[in-house]
Amino acid sequence: MESLLGIIRSRYSCRGYLDKPVEDDKVAYLKECMRLAPSAVNRQPWKFRIVRSQEGRAKLQSCYTRPWFAEAPLYVLASLLHEEEWVREDGKPHGNIDVAIAVEHLCLAATEQGLGSCWVCNFDAKRCHELFQMPGNEEPVVIIPLGYPAKEMTPKVRKEPEELFVEE
Repeated sequence: MESLLGIIRSRYSCRGYLDKPVEDDKVAYLKECMRLAPSAVNRQPWKFRIVRSQEGRAKLQSCYTRPWFAEAPLYVLASLLHEEEWVREDGKPHGNIDVAIAVEHLCLAATEQGLGSCWVCNFDAKRCHELFQMPGNEEPVVIIPLGYPAKEMTPKVRKEPEELFVEE
C-alpha cells in the first residue's frame, strides 16, 4: 500500500480523461471516504451529488464549458447546506472549510484508486443551483470531475518549507 505522503505527492489537477467509466466499487469507496471526513462540531453540512447520467453530465457541462471538463465520465457536485454549518462565536461560518475537507478526502482517495480529479470552483453556481433544483439553503461549492487520466502528471513546483512554516 502506498503511503499517504506518496498519494499526496502523486495527486494533481487532472485535465484530460479516458473514455472509460469509473467502476461502481470505486465510486462506493470514494463515497465512504467523503462520508467519513471530519467537520466542525460533526455537523457534516454537505450534500454530494454523484453525476454519471448523460443528462446530469450535460447540466454540469453547461455550467463550466471547458473541453477537457466534458471528457470526465463522472462528477461529484459538492454543496454546502447553510442551515447545518457551524458558526464560530465571532460569526465566522465553517461550512466551506468542512466541504473542502471532505472534497480533499475525495481527491486523495481518487488518486489512491488510480483516478484523476480536479477542483473546479470557477463555474456558474447560480445556473447549477437552478438546473439541479436545489433548495434555497443549499449552495453548490465545487465540482470534481473524476476519471482515468488520459496523460501522465506534470509535477508542480511548490514553495519551499522555509517559505511556509513558522516555528515559535
